[in-house]
Formats: sequence, C-alpha cells, structure tokens
Amino acid sequence: MKFRSLVSIFSCVVIILGLILYSPDIPVSNLMSKYANQYSKFIEIDGMNVHYRDQGKGETIILLHGTGASLHTWDKWTDKLKNSYRVIRLDLPAYGLTGPHPENKYSISEYSEFLNSFVNQLKLNDFILSGNSLGGSISWYYASVYPEKVQLLSLLSPGGFLNNDNESPLVIKLARAPIINKILRYVTPRFFIKNTLKEVYYDENKLTDLKIDTYRDMILRENNRKSFISRSLLKPKDHTNRLKLISAPTQIIWGNEDAWIPVSNSKFFKDAIANVRIDIMQETGHIPMEERPLESLGLLLNFINSN
Repeated sequence: MKFRSLVSIFSCVVIILGLILYSPDIPVSNLMSKYANQYSKFIEIDGMNVHYRDQGKGETIILLHGTGASLHTWDKWTDKLKNSYRVIRLDLPAYGLTGPHPENKYSISEYSEFLNSFVNQLKLNDFILSGNSLGGSISWYYASVYPEKVQLLSLLSPGGFLNNDNESPLVIKLARAPIINKILRYVTPRFFIKNTLKEVYYDENKLTDLKIDTYRDMILRENNRKSFISRSLLKPKDHTNRLKLISAPTQIIWGNEDAWIPVSNSKFFKDAIANVRIDIMQETGHIPMEERPLESLGLLLNFINSN
C-alpha cells in the first residue's frame, strides 16, 4: 500500500508539473502580427510560405541562421550592412515563421537545394554568402555545389562535421532521447530556452530578455518543435570531402569559447581551401553576430574589402 501511495503521489506531481510547464504551439498567424514587419516578404517554395527580409541596395549578401534561431539573429548586422549592401536573410525550413518542410527535408544537401530554389526565385546570379552554425554548414556545402554563384563565403562557427553523440549540445541529446523528446515536444518552459542560450553565449550578461522571448516564440511556432526533433534524429553525414570543391575566397569567424562546436574544427577549412582566412574571436561563444556584433561585422567588412 505504501508503494502504491508513493507511485500515486509521484504520478500526481508529474501531472501537475506537466500542466504547469505545458507550452502549447503558437499559431503562425499570431506570430506574424508580432514579428513580420514592413521588410518581411513571403515566397512559395516546396509548399512552404518562406519568410524573408530584403533590405538595402548594392552588392547582395545572404545571411543564414543556425539551429533553433531565425532571421532575427542577424538584426544588428543588418542595421549596419543595409546602408551599403542589399541584405537578404530568411527563416530556414523548420524554423522561424517559415516552419516545417512538408516532406521533412532537413539534410544539408536538401537545405542546399532549398537555398538554390530561393535564390533562383529571387533571380540572384551571384552573391556573398554568410552563415552561422547550421547556416554555416548549408553555406559551405552550397558553395561546393554552386561555386559560380558564391562570390565570397563567410562562415561563423560552422557545422557540418561528424561528432560523437556525447559531444552534442544538451538540447540535441534530449531531442534524440526516446520518451524525453516526446515531452520536449510539448514542454518547453522559458527557463529551458534561457539555459540553452546561455550555452551559446560566453558573456551571459549580453543575453537579453527580448532575445530569450524571441527565440522561445519562434521555437513554439506551430510544429517547429516537431521539426526540430525530426532534424535531430537524422543520421549525420560527413561532407568534409566537399570542402576542396570550394573556390570562393573564404572567411572563418569562430568564438574561441564556443561550447557547441569546437574552434579546432577550423583546421578542416585551413587544410582544404586554398584561399581561406581564419579569424578567432577571444571571449566569444557560438553566435558572434549576436554576442559581439560590431566586432564580428568588422571582420566581415575587412574580409570583403580585402577581396
């Protein structure tokens, strides 16, 4: 009887906590009223209503965000770049207002083909391409497939390399774990998002409430969590052999204190690409364009000017 009572109490506690922490999906229509502005545009690709922003005039720069992020990760870069460049940034499939791909096409090669459909619809023949984390891996893969379209390539803490599962970020491990990922699908409290973001910032004081709320809203966009779990369960592939196919002058910007992807991975680019520049930022985490926007942007502009 005592054991049954303990089980009943535990079950009640779990149910109560679940009800308290339950995080329902947010309809995209609700988010659009808050996050789509006068620069927002939408384009139909592969059955998705892809959200992007197109600002400024001049040479075109395309910016691709990382895992769990959205085009908002580039806000501070865009504020400066739009004065001299045409800046295009978008919410990738599975993220932001764009949301899930109807056929769950989330491999790096499939993201690359999605990007090519996007630039073709915008009638872009060549451009500067920059990406962070997942966006970085898409960018360098794309540059290896369509070298004639990428004038310059700038990568910030790029992914795209095999790593042991125990080296993956905690949120990825949870998304891969049976049962736990089913809970994560519906229970995503704000403190969980905050703690995850703390992992990608070296200086936690630069992590604002507005930034946390934006990330959480985008993650709670209807079915984005389901897509995140689907992406996390994909068997990773090693595309390192494609690095040698990149012909564009390439810049690697990496935070020396990156807790998600080791800065030592920069060696893959140094060994494989003839025209490559490595910029290591001290006291910087996984997302330099958010944590130290002016310093990281200065490195990009210096790279562009030198080429």
